[in-house]
Amino acid sequence: MVARNDSNMEITEKEFPEIINSSKLVVADFFAEWCMPCLMLAPVLEELGEEMKNVKFVKLNVDDNSDLAGKYNVSSIPCLVIIKDGKEVDRLVGNQSKEDIEEKVNEFL
Repeated sequence: MVARNDSNMEITEKEFPEIINSSKLVVADFFAEWCMPCLMLAPVLEELGEEMKNVKFVKLNVDDNSDLAGKYNVSSIPCLVIIKDGKEVDRLVGNQSKEDIEEKVNEFL
């Protein structure tokens, strides 16, 4: 079982359904360790995770979770998939500012 209060944790495809169905709003960061924009985005997401306690931020490595990345049609990374009540409601592709991410996420709170 995954701890529900850990924000910005890296999860696996196996843990994903439980998280998206047990949290109201989830921001799933599809990333790769070799992706420089992904690495640049990581501290921004960590900061947002600390500040936005009512949102669950998780990370999914596309190299380790390629089936899930395919299911969500992730073709460019970083890709932030915003999931509300188990369903994708929006996404942001590419490196984003903290303000842009926060504004987009707040639309669904």
